[in-house]
Amino acid sequence: MRVVVVALGKIGLPLAVQFAGKGHHVVGADVDERVVRLVNEGTVPFPGEADLDVRLKEAVVAGSLSATTDTTAAVADADVVVVVVPLFVDAEGRPDFGWMDDATRAIAAGLRPGTLVSYETTLPVGTTRGRWAPMLQQGSGLSAGQDYDLVFSPERVLTGRVFADLRRYPKLVGGVTAASARRGVAFYESVLDFDDRPELPRPNGVWDMGSAEAAELAKLAETTYRDVNIGLANQFARFAGTVGVDVARVIEACNTQPYSHIHTPGIAVGGHCIPVYPRLYLWNDPAATVVRAAREANAAMPSYAVDLLAAAAGDLDGLDVLVLGAAYRGGVKETAFSGVFATVEALRRRGARAYVSDPMYTADELAALGLPAHQGQRVAAAVVQADHAEYRTLSAAQLPGVRVLVDGRRVTDPELWQGVHRVVIGG
Repeated sequence: MRVVVVALGKIGLPLAVQFAGKGHHVVGADVDERVVRLVNEGTVPFPGEADLDVRLKEAVVAGSLSATTDTTAAVADADVVVVVVPLFVDAEGRPDFGWMDDATRAIAAGLRPGTLVSYETTLPVGTTRGRWAPMLQQGSGLSAGQDYDLVFSPERVLTGRVFADLRRYPKLVGGVTAASARRGVAFYESVLDFDDRPELPRPNGVWDMGSAEAAELAKLAETTYRDVNIGLANQFARFAGTVGVDVARVIEACNTQPYSHIHTPGIAVGGHCIPVYPRLYLWNDPAATVVRAAREANAAMPSYAVDLLAAAAGDLDGLDVLVLGAAYRGGVKETAFSGVFATVEALRRRGARAYVSDPMYTADELAALGLPAHQGQRVAAAVVQADHAEYRTLSAAQLPGVRVLVDGRRVTDPELWQGVHRVVIGG
């Protein structure tokens, strides 16, 4: 098959490589000329994705993968179009469809009868049928489910381990018609392999969800569950801290019972998914008070961590504080919705001088993100914001002058912080 993947980001490019590796001719379409150039050279345009460098080079050398900035021309020659363009939300949780609208119009201009179009970007329920189908028809004159097939099939992978996750998790497909769904299932069965998982209620593989709306809700629900679970864990942690109980031991004990799956509390919930998709769900269902309360609880955690610092260190006015970790999670060079921004802001509101360091970022890169880079300044306190592996061996000796450490991720070794007031969330 001739497959077009629209948007060669941290999900789209691995997908394109995966499809090419299964024997299909793949064209990646992206508006970024730099990304297109690097992909055509066989060079990964971003770091951190396991095996992507080798597999991309193999696909390009074999002639099974190329890239272009001309989405319309690529779609005009395609049997299948897979869309992985980012969707954003504003501060009030309203989705910003701008990039996806532009991509959909470009797809419509090249769309021809018989093509399968699959949206993988996480969407509010009803978007595939209610927004993309009319927009594709307006630009192409073709009707979804009659002239071409249209499905929603959410990506369910984490950056850094995309290829492993593609094998591990069932691929969900929902069509605007039953025929579209069958076509989507057949496509994904041809491009994916699946691990044997006998614990699942049915065999691992491609699962037809029955409708595009069911597939859309499934992705929102599974991610919103995580945010709500973490919000509950953070509530437990805050209470545990007031009564002298170690919440980590409590959660460990609770989770030995098969119906308890309490997540890990911490200083922040970041990334493209967990902080964003509950807001998309709330856009559909604004009366979901549990979802809203959890999102608010998690958003408040950076300020709570700074409160813990103030309780241990005293007045923060004029205090030099190092925030350890700009990334939203350990081992990933990505700051999307990272807690670092809210932590720095909370420190500044208290009058502290905040600095940031991260083993994955240079000082110039931090400055470009609007973060005050630490360049050897002596600091009196530190806050762990990301659970980078490097922090497991970090010691007080490496930060001379530090009197207080707030470990927002419980990643540091207390034995290496003797003589320093070390505080953990929920401890």
